[in-house]
Amino acid sequence: MGKQDDIVPLEQQLCFSVYSAAHAFTAAYKPLLEPFGLTYPQYLVLLALWQKDGVSVKEIGAKLHLDSGTLTPLLKRLQASGYVRRGRDPADERLLRVELTEEGQQLRWKVAKVRKSLVCSLGLTEEPIQALREEIDAVTDALRGLPGKAVSA
Repeated sequence: MGKQDDIVPLEQQLCFSVYSAAHAFTAAYKPLLEPFGLTYPQYLVLLALWQKDGVSVKEIGAKLHLDSGTLTPLLKRLQASGYVRRGRDPADERLLRVELTEEGQQLRWKVAKVRKSLVCSLGLTEEPIQALREEIDAVTDALRGLPGKAVSA
């Protein structure tokens, strides 16, 4: 058995399928979000805020697994678009809180059709979508739980 026999081909790698799916989702959402002036990452921030408004930047970052260096420009653009407000927490000046504006709250109902459109395009019902999401979440949780070096040389 040769040295190459232990390498799983690219098209059989789970990591590549997930990576490729992430890019495909971003590309599929792009034309659906453009009429609202949103990028896919901005949409994710808004989804988090529609779920729980008035949270700290740190909380949003934790929920979306984004660092502040990535999140801050997204929030600034959302603020410039009039969808969110950023301000210091009166109870703790160290925290920067983000809340939806009235326009940002109203956008929720306008953007709701975006996901529905994408789900319809996939030809799937909610049940298999949620089952797949649960499997991917389990893999993600397992990967996040790995020690710093999962594979030794």
